Amino acid sequence: MNNDLKVIISGGGTGGHIFPALSIAGAIREIRPGARILFVGALGKMEMEKVPAAGYEIKGIPAKGLKRPLYSPGNIRVMLDYLKCKKEAKKIIKDFAPDIVVGVGGFASAATVGTAAEMGIPVLIQEQNSYAGVVNRKNAKRADRICVAYEGMERFFPKEKIILTGNPIRKDIVKSTPDLKARGYEYYRLDPSLKTVFVVGGSLGCGTLNRCMKNEIDSGDLFSPGPDGKPSCQVIWQCGKYYKEEIDRFMQQRHAPHIIYTDFIQRMDLAYAAADVVVSRAGAGTISELCAAGKCTVFVPSPNVAEDHQTHNAMALVKKEAALIIKDAQADGELMPLVKELLKDDTRREVLEANISALARTDAAGEIAAECIRLAEEKTRNKTRTK
Repeated sequence: MNNDLKVIISGGGTGGHIFPALSIAGAIREIRPGARILFVGALGKMEMEKVPAAGYEIKGIPAKGLKRPLYSPGNIRVMLDYLKCKKEAKKIIKDFAPDIVVGVGGFASAATVGTAAEMGIPVLIQEQNSYAGVVNRKNAKRADRICVAYEGMERFFPKEKIILTGNPIRKDIVKSTPDLKARGYEYYRLDPSLKTVFVVGGSLGCGTLNRCMKNEIDSGDLFSPGPDGKPSCQVIWQCGKYYKEEIDRFMQQRHAPHIIYTDFIQRMDLAYAAADVVVSRAGAGTISELCAAGKCTVFVPSPNVAEDHQTHNAMALVKKEAALIIKDAQADGELMPLVKELLKDDTRREVLEANISALARTDAAGEIAAECIRLAEEKTRNKTRTK
């Protein structure tokens, strides 16, 4: 097969699906610079903006997610839309004639992956979470390969199809070194003599983590000056776009120069590098980045996600003593006391850092891209033999 490899990548709805998809596309282009890549996403969802911004073509279909519970009357409309999506996906596939279709989960991939399999096109699924999403579970029997980020996924997928690759992450996320840490201090204007906590609530923000921060600023002792006049730690706080105005008003009435807050983190690599303790939700992509960065982490999983998959994600690390977990409902009373304990306990932080680093898989995108190319070439050889 020459450089005219053609790939459809389908899925989206959230950054957790889109950014791995873009990483896979980039890795395919590194191996096959002439590859043509077409994305298929859900109309009105963030992939319709993010994918073109990254330089790729995208086609939209009217895909919608299932409502909870699954017997909701609204799912009748969803199923009718699904049939329309299959018709549109078939046309897109016939026109583009891909050598392989990659599904990353999310609304759009349900119809696209299923239709591709029916048309005899090789299919690869990438599952980010430790508890597989309903779309990928549905399409698993039709897939040729299933790339996963966690062990034990045979409870969702046929064992013989599974490849443990990890999740694709940004290339600039690497294990912290003294030089990288110093760059993080400089970029965020931090005091190198203080321990650093990184509180990250995602692009929109996390109400629970923001509330814990506000309560600690007003009534806790974590940020209170010690005998030398310095606080016990400093904080990089990503409050999120949704909460930015509220946090602006709150912080304007407080004197807290040791707390750097922002709605969006431009240099995530340097924020990780500077951090001694990270407090975060437990999205699959974030977990993969934290493994690569080798950070002592406290996860506060979101309770508002399908099948509570963030708790499953976090527990996969907690069981290996690679991270700690606090339930969302218990965060107000337990989160900041745990952070204080970790800041004082160098040995415990070092153990957690070593264990989470051992789980890092830093070339997931490259492995998945190579598998896509193998599948496509396999199909081409089989076609040649049958002629």
